[in-house]
Amino acid sequence: MDVLPYLPDLAAALGLFLLGFLVIGPNIAAIMATSMHQGRQDGLRLAMGIGLGSGIWATLTVAGLASLLTAYAGAVLVLKLFGAAFLLWLAFKSFRSALRADVPLPSATPITGRNLFLTGLTIQLTNPKAALQWIAIAAVAMNGDAPWVIGALLIVSATCLSLLGHAAYALTFSTAPIVSLYAHTRRWIEGALGVFFTLAAFKLATAPLSGRI
Repeated sequence: MDVLPYLPDLAAALGLFLLGFLVIGPNIAAIMATSMHQGRQDGLRLAMGIGLGSGIWATLTVAGLASLLTAYAGAVLVLKLFGAAFLLWLAFKSFRSALRADVPLPSATPITGRNLFLTGLTIQLTNPKAALQWIAIAAVAMNGDAPWVIGALLIVSATCLSLLGHAAYALTFSTAPIVSLYAHTRRWIEGALGVFFTLAAFKLATAPLSGRI
């Protein structure tokens, strides 16, 4: 089983997943707020639950996508267009945020409770945006002829990156200087994200249907 031809697409999908960590949504904002107000330990517990939730979404999406593409080869075009549209929506949000100078840091209420891990897991598993994100990511990495090993590598790699990435937010945003640094560089980060998401959407939408996506 030759997986080498599929590794560039796998790397591109994981790159998109990592870029998603720079888009501050409600889940990451909750980790930031919990870490800043309740300390690193609580932030880490919440982050581990959210990180594992992303891994579960990856597993469900890849398994469902593989079955769909096996049964309906024409679904590749639909998934490509849907994934491109979602990436363009992320690009629009990033550009809009970059053009605004008055966007405050996300202010989420700190999450409390005795089992923050389960709370984080529940938050992520009930997040519909996570499902949309994973459809776009899986569409980049897989198509009808991609071997199952690629899907397995995507799931394992993304789960590990998710746990590490969310933990990094918990560790980092428990310190005031980092919060201040992010506030000063936010517009540049958002602008760069808009460019990356636009290029990724163009590549996904214009890739030939024959062969790999």
